[in-house]
Amino acid sequence: MNNYQPRLGWGHININVSNLDRSIEFYKKLGFDVMIPAIPYLDLAGKEVSRPIPKAAAHALGLPQGQNGRACIMQLSSGFPKIDLTELSEQKQRKPLESVDLGLVRICLSSQNLQLDYENLLEHGVNFLSSPQRCIDGMADIAVCADPDGALIELIQVYLDKWPKL
Repeated sequence: MNNYQPRLGWGHININVSNLDRSIEFYKKLGFDVMIPAIPYLDLAGKEVSRPIPKAAAHALGLPQGQNGRACIMQLSSGFPKIDLTELSEQKQRKPLESVDLGLVRICLSSQNLQLDYENLLEHGVNFLSSPQRCIDGMADIAVCADPDGALIELIQVYLDKWPKL
């Protein structure tokens, strides 16, 4: 048996969006900045008209040949993972997964003051599923919002001092 262990690190999380400009503005409200206004290895730019995704890349990503798109990479501070917002043209859109579905259903962002972040984001038009909720034994507070296309983003404030000692 092979003892090879992959040495992987975080790259990015892809979020397909129906309107790239609207989604960039939404993720800026969450504190993201545009890192690269394009995805160079796919030959996609954010500010230009949709461009064809190269055949090999479309094949690797499981996209139909001739698929066009535009995209950008955004980041929180300079850490990983990054998010890759991609607008695909001429692609039938489906509803995003919900928390009860299988697969990647939400990303989670850490907050130092969830109540304050929640109130600020509400003032900026961000829609939440509920107000911040206290979890079991006060180990964390969570609130979940949705991006313009319905992708779920969990905001969490963790209180490690209340976690059981393992």
